[in-house]
Amino acid sequence: MQTPRLSDERLVGIARWATSRMARLDNPVLAERVLGMAGHRIQDPRTRADVLAEGAEARLGLGYLPRHLTQAYAAELACADEHYKAGRRKAAAASAAKALILAFHRVAHLDGLTSPLATEPARFTAPLRRSRTLRALRAPRGRSAPAAAPPAGRSLRMLFLHSGNDNFLPAVLGRYRQHPDTEVRVLNTAADPVTAPLAKGMGRMIASGIGVPSAYADQAEEALRPHLDWADVVFVDWCTAAAAFLTLVDPGSARVVVRLHSFEAFSYWPHLVDFSRVDDLVFVSEHLRDLVLSTLPRLREAHAPATHVIDNAVDLTPFDLPKDPEARFTLGLVGIGQVAKDPRWGLEVLRILRRQDERYRLHLVGGGMNPSAGPALARYHAAYVEELTPLVAAGAVRTSGQTDDVAAELKGVGVILSTSVRESWHLGLVEGAASGAVPVVRDWPFFADKPHGAHSLFPRDWVVSTPQEAAERILAVTGSEETWLEEGHKARNEALSRWDWDVVGPRFDALLPERSLDIPVQRGVRTNVE
Repeated sequence: MQTPRLSDERLVGIARWATSRMARLDNPVLAERVLGMAGHRIQDPRTRADVLAEGAEARLGLGYLPRHLTQAYAAELACADEHYKAGRRKAAAASAAKALILAFHRVAHLDGLTSPLATEPARFTAPLRRSRTLRALRAPRGRSAPAAAPPAGRSLRMLFLHSGNDNFLPAVLGRYRQHPDTEVRVLNTAADPVTAPLAKGMGRMIASGIGVPSAYADQAEEALRPHLDWADVVFVDWCTAAAAFLTLVDPGSARVVVRLHSFEAFSYWPHLVDFSRVDDLVFVSEHLRDLVLSTLPRLREAHAPATHVIDNAVDLTPFDLPKDPEARFTLGLVGIGQVAKDPRWGLEVLRILRRQDERYRLHLVGGGMNPSAGPALARYHAAYVEELTPLVAAGAVRTSGQTDDVAAELKGVGVILSTSVRESWHLGLVEGAASGAVPVVRDWPFFADKPHGAHSLFPRDWVVSTPQEAAERILAVTGSEETWLEEGHKARNEALSRWDWDVVGPRFDALLPERSLDIPVQRGVRTNVE
């Protein structure tokens, strides 16, 4: 005999009972399973999406990754697709925006030690690829003219675009500002009075991208057209709001280059960019390129930009300073303000070392975490402080807080750590190596089982898998003054020969139109994905 189907009303009641438990308990395994089963059986798409979203938000509100996050955001996309099919494109855009905000909640990807984008990127993002609404959004809108070199006799005009974060631009800007054949302008879309009101708001960007009639598209065109008409090359740093905003508009003959660092790969912004209007997409490491291509397979298709891997732009020569006498037994960790930096891993390394030799100490450089930013971060911070406090009391850990002179802090560091679960490149680690500190790099867990990661970016002897392995490497390289100095010298040479700006700078020239500058263009560094 067939079991009678429960009504949507009854299923909603069951689901909300489960949600109430999920909002109170740290580990509500049964309640999450009940919610998933009840939500799956609800027939009305809008009700199903609301119930699943409520459950997901209950867990996210406590700082936990919901068991059914993919199911929840896929249900919201199903509502978006119903609207789109019925011609209600404005409603479709609003629903798609809601789905993306849920899918890329920071608790799921940024405030923990793992992320579904690291463990199963293709599966987690599959609903994005299936969605009719998002297929319409990513349909290539193209450009009216191919990118072109500047006219003969005129300097190359370069526009650098960002949305408030220019931390990685100074060396690049300096290179081209100093060149006699370039003109450089910088546009901060988050601060410029014309673009600031327009270069935000995911919902209206989606609406414009799927063809909802509004004044917004005309306003974006009016705000950006003078810049695009002036520029020969537009370099967008960070694949976030500025990139999405720029590609709402036909770039004309300007060459568009977008650089993606790390944060963006765990956000919704790249899913809003029209890559048919981007000529070159730059990654700072192979493993970030691998990750983004797995979540955005359209980057392998026709109309996709050429992709490149170019190391971060940083002048390392100021870090080449003499070491303080006590540096040999001092570990350093630069940057502790995010859970992804996982400084607790470094504390465990220190504890193992001090069981053998209490001369080992740890110097923490940079601002601390903000526990008020969210419950997941607060939970990690509380555990971190509990472990840190006795080490500080014992004189084993020193903190120097935020500083503008990292090079000076690194004079007293003999071993530089990378303890993170994920990095794109890890600037602080490379700066430490350039200072002559011996690198000890955790094989970043997000990428440890992938072809590329810390294990492919750095020399293999720098990389370890566990705190015990880290301690063993440190004991070996600091066993004598002579060994430590020799290993530090090798690390300094490695860093300066591979990553100093004198080496990396010419690779940026390869992104410029042919024959636009007298700087030799090294086309061999271009690594296009077929």
